[in-house]
Amino acid sequence: MLRILRSPALATIACLLFVSACGGGSKPKAHTTPTPKRTIVNVTLQEYAVLAQRASAPAGLISFQPKNIGPQLTHQFVIVKTSLAPDKLPKKANGSVDETNKALTAVGKIEKIPVGSTAAQTFTLTPGRYVLFCNLVLKSGSTTLAHYKLGMRTSFTVT
Repeated sequence: MLRILRSPALATIACLLFVSACGGGSKPKAHTTPTPKRTIVNVTLQEYAVLAQRASAPAGLISFQPKNIGPQLTHQFVIVKTSLAPDKLPKKANGSVDETNKALTAVGKIEKIPVGSTAAQTFTLTPGRYVLFCNLVLKSGSTTLAHYKLGMRTSFTVT
């Protein structure tokens, strides 16, 4: 055996075998954080409705993906948490929602989604009642079109 180990190549192999045999176990596993589950909610925006693919989702990461099918107007997508019914949100004189009212907790907003476009944004939502709506106001001469007032709103529940 001593003669065999005098060969440098064989001595190296013998050492490697000895070290691996004495290593005692496997490598420690890297700590990985699981990716949180995300719920995707497709929403259709049109004159004058907000149509969510689903009326509720579990608490956590919720990705809203509003698509504006128009047919003519740009829309926006607003989320507020509130105990109020969708048609009872506090309004300004022009018919839009007063988003600064204390009865509403602002969650987020996607501004100006052109016709034919889809936007996406992910929010962390806690259990409760929410309202999804468009709060754009367009003026044409003496006519004011407040999208919320014209029906662009719906309820959404997080469980």
